[in-house]
This record gives sequence, C-alpha cells and structure tokens, in this order.
Amino acid sequence: MRYFFVFCLSLYVISCNPTTEKTQQKNLPNILFLFADDFTYDAIRALGNDIIHTPNLDRLVKNGTHFNQAFNMGGWNGAVCIASRSMIITGKSIWRAKALSDQWKKSEMHELAQESWGKLMEQQGYQTYMTGKWHVSIAPEKIFQTVRNVRPGMPKDFFRKGNQKGYHRPKIGETDVWNPTDSLNGGFWEGGKHWSEVAKDDAIDFIEKSREKASPFFMYIAFNAPHDPRQSPQKYLDLYPLKDIPLPKNWLPEYPYKDAIGNSKTLRDEALGPYPRTPYAIKTHMREYYAIITHLDEQIGKIIRGLEASGKADNTYIFFTGDHGLSVGKHGLLGKQNLFDHSIRVPLIVSGPDIPRNKCIIHPVYYQDIMASSLELAEIPKPKSVAFKSFLSLIKGNEASSPYPEGIYGAYMDSQRMIRKDEYKLVIYPKIKKILLFDLKNDPLEQYDISNEIQYKNTVKNLFQSLILLQQKYNDSLDLNYIFSSQNFHI
Repeated sequence: MRYFFVFCLSLYVISCNPTTEKTQQKNLPNILFLFADDFTYDAIRALGNDIIHTPNLDRLVKNGTHFNQAFNMGGWNGAVCIASRSMIITGKSIWRAKALSDQWKKSEMHELAQESWGKLMEQQGYQTYMTGKWHVSIAPEKIFQTVRNVRPGMPKDFFRKGNQKGYHRPKIGETDVWNPTDSLNGGFWEGGKHWSEVAKDDAIDFIEKSREKASPFFMYIAFNAPHDPRQSPQKYLDLYPLKDIPLPKNWLPEYPYKDAIGNSKTLRDEALGPYPRTPYAIKTHMREYYAIITHLDEQIGKIIRGLEASGKADNTYIFFTGDHGLSVGKHGLLGKQNLFDHSIRVPLIVSGPDIPRNKCIIHPVYYQDIMASSLELAEIPKPKSVAFKSFLSLIKGNEASSPYPEGIYGAYMDSQRMIRKDEYKLVIYPKIKKILLFDLKNDPLEQYDISNEIQYKNTVKNLFQSLILLQQKYNDSLDLNYIFSSQNFHI
C-alpha cells in the first residue's frame, strides 16, 4: 500500500509540474550549439575558400541560412575567448560581461547566474548539457545540468616555461622540431584521444540518451579546435601540400603598429611564428590550421548524423559559429588580438525546421545574438540584462536591416577601439593617437588606410562621434576625445 501511495504521489507531482506540462504542450524545439575556437569567417569552402575541405559545414550552409557579417565585440585581455564566451553565456555586452566575470572570479556569486543562457533554458524545461572548452570564470556546473569533459582555454602550454618547441617556427634552413601529427606531443591528444573526438563522442552519447525523453534539450558543444596547438592526424595534413597553400593577399612581414596595439613579439599568439614573417612560415601555419579544421568538420558531421539517426533532427535548430577569428599571417599577425575583420568576423550558420535553405544574410550582427535567438525559439522572454538581439526576423524576412543600425563596436583592452558602419571601418590606436579608416566595399582586406585623404574627413569625424555614442551605450570608460583634438589627431 505504501509503494502504491508513493507511486500515486509521483504521478501527481509530475502532472502538477507547470514547467514540464508547459514544455510538453508547446513541443519546444531542441537547440544544438556547435562552438569552434579561433575560427575565422573565410575558413569554410561553401563560404568562398576553394582550398579548404569542409564537406559537413558546406552541407550545413546549403541546408540553412548563414550570416556573412557576424562579429565578436573583442576582448579585455589577451585571451579574447574569455570575453567572447562570457558574453554569449550571459548575454551582456563586453564591459558589463567583464564586470560580472570579475564578480564570479572573486566569489562565484551563483545567484547572478540565474539569467545565464543555460539557466534560462533549464527554467523553461530544457535538458541542458555542456562539453568541451569553457573558459568562463564560473564553473559550468553552475550553468548546465549535465557537464562532461570540461577543457581549459588550451592544452598545457610550455611557452612560459622555456620549452618553446611549438613556437618561433618554422624557420628556413632549420629543422622544425614541432610535429602537429605526433600524438606523443600531448596537446589535443592529452588523455589518449583527440579533444575534438572526445567532444563529438560526448555529444552523440547525450543525443542517444535523450532519444526517449519528452523534454527538449539544449546542447553547448564547445570544441578547442582550431586553436593552437593545431594538431590533427596525418591524413588531414596530407590534404594540404605546402605548395598548394596560397599566401594571404594582405600578408605582411611585420605589422608596423604591433607593439602599440598589444601584439608585440612577447604576446603568446604572436610568438608562434618567427619574425619577420616569411611566406614559408605563414603557409606552414595555414596548412596546419586548415588540417585541424577539416578534422573538426568530420566530427561535426558525425554529430549531425547522430542527431538525424535519433529521430530528433526535424525538431532541432543547429547553430554553428566561432568565438572569434584569427589572423594566421594576415597583416603580419598570427593571433586574434586585433580588430581586423579576419580576427573579429566569424561564420554564423543556422539550420532548423523553418530556416530558409542556402540563404545568405548581409546585415551585420554579433554572433552572441545566437543566445537571444535561441531564447525566442524556446519562447523565453528575453531578460533586460541581455543586450544582444534575436536575428530570427532577419532570417524569416520580416526585417530588412541590421538590428544594430548604430554600427558594430569593437574593443581590445585599452589599446584598440573600432566602429564598423556604412561600409567603412574606423580603427583607433589610443596609445599612439593613431586613426585608421578603411573602405570595406572597395578594400575588404583592409590594406589601404584612407584617413589621410581630404574627401574622407567628414567620414572620420562622423564615425568617431558614432563610436563615442557606442562607448556610452556599452559602458566603455576609455576616453578617446583627446585623440581627436587638432594637436593630437595624426592625419
């Protein structure tokens, strides 16, 4: 009799759980978020790169909608991914995300996590799941219900310890001691299996276990790839003979302002290659970059096929993006600590039940808009704390312009600021009072600074004023006004 009572009580609790009942009635969709690290926009074949092999991402592009102007706001330290990932988890713009990150770092104020992405989805009845790279100052277990194989920002790094095997390479005439295919080097093979494959296995396992569950899932699958050390099995490297790798058109042997913008030779990312940059070194790094992306692409394909086999694909929205881009030799730089498009612009692909196929949207967005868009799909009211906006209206054709008409804002520490608006980009290097202007329509590779040309004087002035307004909007306290005074403005 006692067991019968407990059984009946359980049924009562389940039937009276408003979240469960609401979720089941609405048949809310699943959300699968695939997150890469250091993934620049032009590293997908379907998006215009004829060298790289990305058949699974190509398929995702064909079967969905992609944005060709999706951006990250920047970073508050050299690990740009910390800012990027904090923004998408919290929905806060860069400097407000930093303030919250600092609070979490000191005390992990868990109550402040209730409006995080994972917690909002959980409150709506979602199973929430995370695996892979985290790099946020609060433990992922405080955000997600189920967490597997959490990874640091990158594998163990010996740059600071004097073992520079993977740095300052390769050099012409010297033996390259680094082998990106050697699993004995550890790195992404630490633990015995490549980290991209571990994340893939984790994702498929969760999808399998969710097959019989009525509640929808939210999966946050965060790959470390293609971050360095850019390691992959030999067969992927073999796809890219060095002779077939073209040098970037905006390659430089050295960026003239590297020290002023916080990209000196001592910055870890920049120390990966030798100075001055040589075509041989840059092509080698690009080769390894492409190889690990192709390996990553294969893992993504297996996850998607696992989703299709589960029978849940028809009610699942897939988002793919990167936390930021990467230079890989462009402008004489190797890292992501700059505000050129190759470092702030990322691929953003969306597929799902009612998403138009093979559609490209040209209106600028932030990739962190994925969070707000997923909240809309899950029928969750967007909290006031979430600064980013849903792009679903753009996808469905209900809007015809960017949700950010005031321009796209960018920042890196106190050494760089940027506004991207009306096919122009204004970049400011405060420490040397330097202003750059690029005509993105005619100069998409940002090779020619036109700030000195008289006909663009008003363009510079108007963009500067717009940037000041964006600083106010995003709580940016860095004073730029002195730079524009007649005595300091370097034209």
